[in-house]
Amino acid sequence: MTSFQVQLVFIDLALIFVLARGLGRLAALLRQPPVVGEIIAGILLGPTLFHGELAATLFPADIRPLLTGVSYVGVALFMFLVGLELDAGALRGTGRITAGAVVGSTLVPFALGILLALSALRSHEGKHGTAFAVFIGLSVSVTAFPVLARVLADRNLARTALGGIALSTAAVVDVLAWVALAAVQAVVSGGSHHWRVLLFLPYLLAMFLVVRPLLRRLPGPVPFVAAVAGTLVSAAATEAMGMHFIFGAFLFGAVIPRRTPASRVALHERTGQITALLMPVYFVVAGLQVDLGGLDLAQLGILGLILLTAVLGKVGGTYLGVRTQRLPARPAVALAVLMNTRGLTELVVLGVGLQLGLLDRDLYSLMVVMALVTTAATGPLIARIHRGLMEIPLPEAPADSRRVEPSPVRGGR
Repeated sequence: MTSFQVQLVFIDLALIFVLARGLGRLAALLRQPPVVGEIIAGILLGPTLFHGELAATLFPADIRPLLTGVSYVGVALFMFLVGLELDAGALRGTGRITAGAVVGSTLVPFALGILLALSALRSHEGKHGTAFAVFIGLSVSVTAFPVLARVLADRNLARTALGGIALSTAAVVDVLAWVALAAVQAVVSGGSHHWRVLLFLPYLLAMFLVVRPLLRRLPGPVPFVAAVAGTLVSAAATEAMGMHFIFGAFLFGAVIPRRTPASRVALHERTGQITALLMPVYFVVAGLQVDLGGLDLAQLGILGLILLTAVLGKVGGTYLGVRTQRLPARPAVALAVLMNTRGLTELVVLGVGLQLGLLDRDLYSLMVVMALVTTAATGPLIARIHRGLMEIPLPEAPADSRRVEPSPVRGGR
C-alpha cells in the first residue's frame, strides 16, 4: 500500500464511523433500530448522490477491496452472534402457534417471491433461472431475529407470550433461510468443484460431535479469543468448501456451549463491541452497490411490486398461519407485522445474491430499499397495534416465554 492509500483508508473509516453512528443515533431518537440509520448512511456514501462522483472520490477502486475485507470480518462476527443468540433457547418449546407462524411466514412469501421472479423480474433473471427464482423467494421470506429482539425490547414485549412466539418463529425462519441460501450457493457456485460442498455434512457433524464437546471441557466459559479465532477459522473452512463464509461463522456461534446466562451475555457484549465498530463498514460497502439516482417509473413500479410481495407475503402468510391455530386477530396482526422485520439479515442475504451474480445492480438496489422500508415500518406499526394488546388472552404461550430477555445483536441489526 502507498502512503496515500493508507491515509485514505484511515479517513474513510473515520468518516464511516462518524456518519453511521450519527445517523444510527438519529434513528434511535425516532424510535427506529439503529440499523435503519446505518443503512441510510451507506446509501448516502454510495453512487446515489452526485452521479457517483462522491463515492468515486472517497472510495476509489484500489481502496474498496481493503474496506470489503474489513467489512467481512464484521459480518463473520455478526453471524457468530446470530448463531450464539439462536442457541440460547429461542428454538425450544415453540408450540403449535409458532409452528403455524413459521409455515405461514416462510411458505407464503417464498411462493409469492417465486411468482414475482417468474413474472415481473424475468428481465433480471440472468443465466441461473431456477436459482434466481428460488433466491427471490428466499429474499422476501427473511425475518431478522436480531432487529426483532431490539424492537421487542424497546416495546417491552420481549418477556410476553407474544414476544416469545415472535422470537421463536424468527429463530426457526432464520435457520431455514441460511440452510436454503447454502443450497442455492452450492448449486450456483459449485462449477467443477461440487464435490467440495459434500464436505459440509461431515464438517457439520464434527462441529456438534467433536468441537462442541471439546469446548464444554474448557474450564469456565469459552474464552473471548477462542470464540473469535474459532469463528474466523470456521468461516474460512466453509468458504474453502465453496460455500459462503457466513455459514461457518453462524455454525460456530451455534455450537458454543453456555454454562450460565452471565457467560453468554459477557461473550455477546465483548464480541458485539467489535461488530459495532466494523459493521458500519459493511453498510458502506453494500451502499456502494446501490444506485438510486437513475430510478425511473418502470423501476419504481418494480419496487412497488417487490414491496407488495414482501409485505403481503410475510404479513398475510403469518396472519393466516397463526389464525389457523386460533390466535386472536389482534395479536395475530401484531405477530405478522413483527415477522416483516428484515434488518441486516436481509442485507447479508442480498450481498450473497449479488456476489453470486443472481442479482444485478438495479435489482439489488431495489431490494435494499425494500429491506429498509420494511424494517423502518415495523416499529411505528407495532406501536399502534399493541396498545392494550396484552389484555387479549393468548391461547398458548411457549415454554421459554419467561426466559431472560435476549440481548439484541449489535444494537438490533
